[in-house]
Amino acid sequence: MSTLHISSQFDAGAIEVISLADPQEIQLNIRRDNASEFAQWFYFCLHGAANVPVRLSFLNAGQSAYPKGWENYKVVCSTDHQNWFRLDTEFDGQVMRVALMPESNSVYLAYFEPFSHERHLDLIGSAASSEHVTLQRLGSTVDGRDMSLLRITHAHSATPLAHRKKIWLIARQHPGETMAEWFAEGFLERLLDESDPVARVLLDKCVFHVVPNMNPDGAVRGNLRTNAAGANLNREWAAPSRETSPEVYWVRQRMLEVGVDLSLDAHGDEGMPYNFVVGTEGTPGWGPRIQALEDAFKTAWIAASPDFQTTHDYERGGREEANMTLATNWIGQQFGCLAFTIEMPFKDNADLPDPHVGWNGERSKKLGASVLQPVLAVLDKLRA
Repeated sequence: MSTLHISSQFDAGAIEVISLADPQEIQLNIRRDNASEFAQWFYFCLHGAANVPVRLSFLNAGQSAYPKGWENYKVVCSTDHQNWFRLDTEFDGQVMRVALMPESNSVYLAYFEPFSHERHLDLIGSAASSEHVTLQRLGSTVDGRDMSLLRITHAHSATPLAHRKKIWLIARQHPGETMAEWFAEGFLERLLDESDPVARVLLDKCVFHVVPNMNPDGAVRGNLRTNAAGANLNREWAAPSRETSPEVYWVRQRMLEVGVDLSLDAHGDEGMPYNFVVGTEGTPGWGPRIQALEDAFKTAWIAASPDFQTTHDYERGGREEANMTLATNWIGQQFGCLAFTIEMPFKDNADLPDPHVGWNGERSKKLGASVLQPVLAVLDKLRA
């Protein structure tokens, strides 16, 4: 047998190795974010275990940020770094264990299918090649990376610019929620499909502002929830700092410059095995007009995708819905607009389960593409 080794010194890699002495009891700890106590994301490569039965124990799973996230959860695995599948996983309330016998000498394991920084740059570059897209650099992150925004509208629209609705999609404020950028990729691919009639109508009537990754530093560092300075970006919207939360500062400034008619903020949820949205209920500006828009949007999304549902979501008042530091609440209140947080599962969609892959990147992309339909459904009613 080759010498066992675990590596994580790559884009988004994160794990702490406690012991590799016994293949049947490889002991690991889930690593905390670089500047905060959040610990949930992991991503590493196991070397030297081809055709050897191994068992990995995540010793501190019960002390992670969201222990309930491990209930009925399955670790994500890949032997080629391209195709990801699920492994049977046990959690006793304290330790999470997964057993496997790799067919290859290197096998990757992760909390969810990764979305690399290189793929992020490819996504930005591919979208920017369209004549309908203007790539804008808003500023720098804490680590000096680019905060990139894609401004998208029909280059030759007959609709005057002042009459076009301003639609925003931001994703991955929490960097470990990689399904959010997969969602953004599917959204962009459909929006820029010249043969898609929904996309063509939307590009004629709207100006889209898309930030596929709000937290590139946290993504590269392998953080679950925070940026390089330890800031939870989705608690920074009331008063962002150029020093500790510049990612929110730059995007918020652009929103104030151009306005918002509809905002979508894509996330992942550790515990709930469903796709759902959270609106601005509980904010001072929420009322019958916004409620009617929310209802129409959700009804249209259910019709567009069986992966979306409205039966299961957060209990009202139980998820800081009136907390004005959250993006959706601040945006909805500031602009008097329809605003949603989109939540996707780390586990699987219990309504349409796939035991082999669970909820994954490709399914997130499909959901991202499907959201264009409810955007079209409410478009002409967005402004009071």
